[in-house]
Amino acid sequence: MMQTQRTLENQQSMMQSGQISGSLSFNGALSKEDEEMSKSALSTFRAKEEEIEKKKLEVKEKVQAQLGRIEEETKRLASIREELEALADPMKKEVSVVRKKIDTVNKELKPLGQTCQKKEREYKEALDAFNEKNKEKVQLITKLMEVSKAR
Repeated sequence: MMQTQRTLENQQSMMQSGQISGSLSFNGALSKEDEEMSKSALSTFRAKEEEIEKKKLEVKEKVQAQLGRIEEETKRLASIREELEALADPMKKEVSVVRKKIDTVNKELKPLGQTCQKKEREYKEALDAFNEKNKEKVQLITKLMEVSKAR
């Protein structure tokens, strides 16, 4: 494409200087037609080149705009991530504090549970002893009543 442009520019400059006007055609009428065709082709080529440059600039601007949006969104995502981490950190701290409290309570509960079981056994033993003594008392009272009646 660049070679074609250079060739056309070289031909145009040579035509203007009169170097190839006679060699391109056999008569003057054809050389003017050739010259006009060359000028037309060159202007068409330049117009297309300008159009390509405009499109190139438009695409470049669109890409820059998209890159700008991407950069903004990246910053926004980073800030959201930081906020989420900040929210997650207090939760982690709270969870670890609660877990430590649970562990502490479990440590305190273990000996208390053992003490409670020991006290329940002692209570049952005392209750059994009380019931046994109460039965013995009832038997003795019954015996006393029998002895008193027998007299």
